[in-house]
Amino acid sequence: MAEYERSRTMPAQPEQVFDQAANVSQLDAWLPDALHVRAQEPPAVTVHEDRTDEDASALMRAERDQMRIEWGTREQGGYAGWLQVAGIGSGASEVTVHLSFFEDSHDPGERAARDALDGSLRRLEEQVRLRVDNAAG
Repeated sequence: MAEYERSRTMPAQPEQVFDQAANVSQLDAWLPDALHVRAQEPPAVTVHEDRTDEDASALMRAERDQMRIEWGTREQGGYAGWLQVAGIGSGASEVTVHLSFFEDSHDPGERAARDALDGSLRRLEEQVRLRVDNAAG
């Protein structure tokens, strides 16, 4: 089993960050480019991975009162993860994302996982900034 975790500070209220991260219809805007999520009957989602050109049944739960999103594959149990948003004062938040790979075939390796997580957090921050700027303007 392999586990990876990255964090990033974002200049927005935790509720704003969480709402953007949990919006299933906008996940493609910040997830790694090779992953695409389609909502089904909540909490069910389908994840399409470009690398394998396969769809996987998955679950995704967003708990706003805990500012936490959890997900994982359903049938094969290959991976799971969570995203946690925490307020750190002065209108800023810290976002931590964690991935667990239970099968070697799903593990992209440390460098690829770290790069994907950092890129996803950066894109999430960009999406949050756009949302906050549009709400303010």
